[in-house]
Amino acid sequence: MVEHYEIAVIGAGMAGASIAAELAPHARVVLCEAEDYPGYHTTGRSAAFYEECYGGPDVVPLTLASGDYLRDGGFLTPRGGLYVARAGQAEAVDKFLETFRDAGVTIDRLDRAGLEALLPGVRAGWDHALSQPNCADIDVAGLHQHYLARAKAGGVDLRTRHRLEAAQRDGPGWLLDFGAAGALRADLVVNAAGAWADPVAQLCGAQPLGIQPLRRTVAQLRVDPAPPADLPLTLDIAGDFYFRPDNRRLWLSPHDETPSEPCDAAPEEYDVALAIDRFEQVVDWKIEAVERKWAGLRSFSPDRLPVYGCDPQVEGFFWFAGQGGYGIQTAPAAARYGAQLLLGLPRDAMTERLDGNLYEPARFTPLTV
Repeated sequence: MVEHYEIAVIGAGMAGASIAAELAPHARVVLCEAEDYPGYHTTGRSAAFYEECYGGPDVVPLTLASGDYLRDGGFLTPRGGLYVARAGQAEAVDKFLETFRDAGVTIDRLDRAGLEALLPGVRAGWDHALSQPNCADIDVAGLHQHYLARAKAGGVDLRTRHRLEAAQRDGPGWLLDFGAAGALRADLVVNAAGAWADPVAQLCGAQPLGIQPLRRTVAQLRVDPAPPADLPLTLDIAGDFYFRPDNRRLWLSPHDETPSEPCDAAPEEYDVALAIDRFEQVVDWKIEAVERKWAGLRSFSPDRLPVYGCDPQVEGFFWFAGQGGYGIQTAPAAARYGAQLLLGLPRDAMTERLDGNLYEPARFTPLTV
């Protein structure tokens, strides 16, 4: 017999694990992961941080709504954030401040002396900076395991090596074919497949929304002097790099966004070299070695906002995707809201201020393929 569930969640990264945990008290849920273990792709490669402005003003409500859950759970370690800008970029700094003026985030403007105090060795020509005192490191693995444990405790069945190969309507629900792993029946399907969100939608007869995976590269460097343990997350106001310390090493990214097919992403030497070139223009530290490098895929919808809601054309198909690079820091509020939306539950203190219209899949004209 083919086992039957009320809800099948496709993808067991942060998105799938978190919404499965929120759904667990209310329904019989199966969490299906294509790889050998959950979080192999984007979640497992995140250099995640909690940065209030990340994703823009329309993502800020999700981030702020998630803050207490992350802090109370012990998943945040205070770090502080620092946006830096060259002498000729004062207008960009002003625009940044204006963009987030009414968003509820905490930003302080610094002069050159304030910048030097936070970023030793900063080169001449970097004269502007913005400090974000609430920025923090996120224990990504800890948060992911927390949600997987919550899901398991709530009765969710985790099925690894379950790559969806076909799906068809089966009466009021779905018959889901996972190839050699077998088949399952479900009343509802939640598409939390990250970079594979559009292909999963197509398997279920829904039109893709244009969710595009973008490759992001990170390199771990050994530098002299070693970065201070309390160095803030340092980001370029123009979006050309970011870096932060990690156990006397430095994690550096060129902030690349290279379009990619859904895949097991790998770093390109050019992107690592580009990151190093940009870093050497900022500080006078000596790079002694590139010790590690990796890449992950961050998936964005056409307007770069997440997609939460029922497909406008395919019954029983729910989008929970397009969460870009901010899917870790917004996971608590996003998962809570997604579960409430799917099950028709009332909003609570975490989600009551979210504007769900911003995230509805119906805002897009589906792509014709």
